[in-house]
Amino acid sequence: MKKITPPLTVPKNQRANYRRNFKLATQNSGHLLLFAADQKVEHLNDDFVGAGISPEDASPEHLFKIAVGIPGAVMAAHIGLLARYGQDYSKLPFILKLNGKSPLDNDADNLYSGTWISKDSIVRFKEQSGLNLVGLGYTVYLGGRREAKMLKQAAEMVQTAHEEGLLAIIWMYPRNSKIKNEEDPHLIAGGAGVAACLGADFVKVKYPYKKYSDDKKAAAFQETIKAAGRTGVICVGGSRLEAEELLAHLGRQLKYGVQGLAVGRNLHQRSLVEATALGNAIAAMLHRQASYTQAISIYKDLKKKKIAGNKKNGRSSFFGLF
Repeated sequence: MKKITPPLTVPKNQRANYRRNFKLATQNSGHLLLFAADQKVEHLNDDFVGAGISPEDASPEHLFKIAVGIPGAVMAAHIGLLARYGQDYSKLPFILKLNGKSPLDNDADNLYSGTWISKDSIVRFKEQSGLNLVGLGYTVYLGGRREAKMLKQAAEMVQTAHEEGLLAIIWMYPRNSKIKNEEDPHLIAGGAGVAACLGADFVKVKYPYKKYSDDKKAAAFQETIKAAGRTGVICVGGSRLEAEELLAHLGRQLKYGVQGLAVGRNLHQRSLVEATALGNAIAAMLHRQASYTQAISIYKDLKKKKIAGNKKNGRSSFFGLF
């Protein structure tokens, strides 16, 4: 990986910590595998219980069990989940998500998701929890009536993170009633540019999965990479896809300069066995430059071994696997 140069918002006495956290979060590859557990708020229980969703997903701990089985995964979650479950998974690197909103009031012109806790509370939690906290995260809904307030809070989040030697990750979603296509590459690029202006280390953006042919959309997405500049672009995984399709998309994204993947439903809606197998395949592509063919082989081999080779009394046993 190329030399890590902390931004000037990182104090001199925190630059070693910043470099350490950057290396840990990216496995020294420059690529981020973000396991997004903030959907417990954003989507309520719709994404965790229902047809085609593993029964294991009904429990919040399923998220942690998946993350700990994927080398190089960084788990993004809200304060309550980290406080209640983090101590049992203390080796995991975590991103503390500072805001979130439910989908119940979905007024596209008035979307607002404010910071839940103060800077002092963030610093205290970082110090007293003993967790491997590597970054802070914040969602911005660009284009709404309360955009200015969210941008101010996002800028404050970036400053707080850097002052503590942490990474700053922004979820950036342009959204209002006049926007007809949220997967317009030109619009996505604009949002990525705003994240760069805020000073984010990484920006999580939509990817035009439904627009254009696969190669054309990947090429068009280069506008976003260029707009983000020195801010790394990570793409959302989106709605659940077949493993082969998700890995194929990731291969194209990496080819054109994407620096990571933020995956939620595509992992946690699966069983622990399948989710960890797919997560390991994703990690191999991001952190070890594995090809699509190699990643598919990893996925299929791990899935087969864990189903066939780890049974006790007719039930799968996951202890000691990871």
